[in-house]
Amino acid sequence: MHPLEPDEPTAVGPYRLLGRLGSGGMGRVYLGRSAGGRTVAVKVVHPHFAQDEGFRARFRREVEAARRVGGAWTAPVLDADPGAPVPWVATGYAAGPSLTDAVRDGGPLPEHSTRVLVAGLAEALAQVHGLDLVHRDVKPSNVLLTLDGPCLIDFGIARATDGTATRTALTSTGVSLGSPGYMAPEQILGNGVDGAADVFSLGAVLVFAATGRAPFPGDSTAALLYKVVHEQPELGGLSGDLRDLAAACLHKDPAARPAPADVSRRLAPGGAAALVTAGWLPGPLVERVSRSAVRLLNLDAAGAPAAGPPPGDPVPASGPVPFTGPAVGVFGPPDASYGAPPAVSYVVAPAVTDGGATGTGGGPEDSPRPGKLSLSVAAAAAPAGSDGRGRKVSCTVVLAVAGALAAVTVGTVFVFAMLPEDGDDTKDSAGRTPSATGDARTPAGGAVPVRYLGEWRGKASTQNGLVPLGTFDVTVQQASGPGRRIGTVTQTDLIGNKCVDVLTLKSASAKELVARGVGARTNDGQCSQTPHTMRLRPVGAELQYTSVDPKAGDPEARLRKVG
Repeated sequence: MHPLEPDEPTAVGPYRLLGRLGSGGMGRVYLGRSAGGRTVAVKVVHPHFAQDEGFRARFRREVEAARRVGGAWTAPVLDADPGAPVPWVATGYAAGPSLTDAVRDGGPLPEHSTRVLVAGLAEALAQVHGLDLVHRDVKPSNVLLTLDGPCLIDFGIARATDGTATRTALTSTGVSLGSPGYMAPEQILGNGVDGAADVFSLGAVLVFAATGRAPFPGDSTAALLYKVVHEQPELGGLSGDLRDLAAACLHKDPAARPAPADVSRRLAPGGAAALVTAGWLPGPLVERVSRSAVRLLNLDAAGAPAAGPPPGDPVPASGPVPFTGPAVGVFGPPDASYGAPPAVSYVVAPAVTDGGATGTGGGPEDSPRPGKLSLSVAAAAAPAGSDGRGRKVSCTVVLAVAGALAAVTVGTVFVFAMLPEDGDDTKDSAGRTPSATGDARTPAGGAVPVRYLGEWRGKASTQNGLVPLGTFDVTVQQASGPGRRIGTVTQTDLIGNKCVDVLTLKSASAKELVARGVGARTNDGQCSQTPHTMRLRPVGAELQYTSVDPKAGDPEARLRKVG
């Protein structure tokens, strides 16, 4: 957990904030405490999203969908205000690390722990699917390991299966459909998605928990998506019924996968709760949770108490529902299309004098440094713009581990700053910009025919168009000769993740431009950094893009000029 920075709020609604847990593509996550002493996770959306009416409607719908979910193995929403100038939601804080962190720090879980984990998650999914909802993003970072059992979080993208949630809404800015390597084949291909997709993801989580490795490893999003659709899972050292169950859940045919209730019965015939009561976590994890809870007891909030209702836990504004925040990432400045952010009116933290935590960002050569996020927006500001367990096993705990909710969905967006090397190679010796006419002409002092210069965009795919890879944006600029940087390729995959390749000229003629591509240093870990050869060939007014990159499936795209 990080201390609050000077421009961050000390209170949101009736909750005093103790620190910042993490940040995501749509907001920041804070550790908070109610007037009655309950510890909660408060998620506040980025101010510029509050001006997007489409986002607000989506946020409200997702809260309503999440309201229908409750019970064991999920974290409840305690309070929410989708209509606030800056929408926020407060959830019960679960005491435990994410499965991602637990495996990273301590290795695979013991077999008994894996059985309890998957049985509990299957019970949760059975309840969710019974309400005609689909989680859509079951993965290790959305699973918390608590003393009371596993806890499935991030229902913020659960969608009704009644046809009211359109693909357009799901693919809007900042909304993630799933995570590479854990998405079902039908989800990747854009086909109809039902509860069977969650079962596929559950099988992948089983493999990760038991072996420490994902069943579909790869060093790029494209490679992961290709493997999920076309290749068999790598089950590592799994054996016996766990191996059989994982293989069944990971079947390419949705109809061949078991139902969640069948999964839970196979692993815990008497129910997961009985196994949890007998103890389910290994000693090191139990100690980790306990130490974190003790540390939390000593936390206090700085600044004035929050304004809000009288002492006592607040009456939930949206009813008990599981709902958590979106993807983990690093905030950058708001997109200019949203206009200026609204005026601020949250309580702002006093100046920090001990050098509190700062944000992280990419290197200056490949990406602009992310700007600070201000969450102090005026309450009077109106949204603008046209376009938010007898013993039932519960993972709602008053005390919590400080970093549990910092690991949510991955999907950081990087923007690459295009700068020519050693001066501006886009001008000739007289300082004039080359003409854009004459496709085959190469301007004086330049090595790239004008035909290729500019900004190009197109849909990419692999396997002769059978596997969509998202959108490729290619920028080509002038260069003085081979070995010089000529531009970038920005790959935006089906779930909104972006990877940037830097292009260095190898050769150029009227018939073909050949460049060496390599991943930018700012790229996230899911992006391939393997050097590869990219080719552009004129086809009428368009360009045919091909790439010799087997790990990414040798992608192709037909590009049209957009700038």
